Amino acid sequence: MYGDTRVVRGLAATLRDQADEIAHEAVDLVALAQECPWSGWAAEAMRRRSHERATVLRRTAGDHREAADSLARHADEVDRVKELIAAIETRVLAMVSAARDRLGELVREVLPDRADELLDRFVPPPSGHRDWLDVDLPGLRR
Repeated sequence: MYGDTRVVRGLAATLRDQADEIAHEAVDLVALAQECPWSGWAAEAMRRRSHERATVLRRTAGDHREAADSLARHADEVDRVKELIAAIETRVLAMVSAARDRLGELVREVLPDRADELLDRFVPPPSGHRDWLDVDLPGLRR
């Protein structure tokens, strides 16, 4: 399903161009057969056969156009699905990010971080005591 739909659309355009060439060949074949100066049984057989071949050429041109239309529809569908995938991805990643943020806040509320745990267990020395010089806690600057 993935792929460069520009390439698929390019193939469709090529098929359309080929369809036009084949259709022109049918027109040219009939015109040349009609312009032929022959007369008689062989000339009529050639003209009849030319018309039959022109019919086959026109059918082939139609098949090319149908294939081109199918490729174009496929490219449209691939682009639509790729856009849908991108939209879903964007929404899900936003949901995951928001959930992680909420969980992080919840964890911080329910499970204190290491610094908070150390501060919670800290037994301070008496006020004004020199042991305050030895206190080593995260975030304390001297």
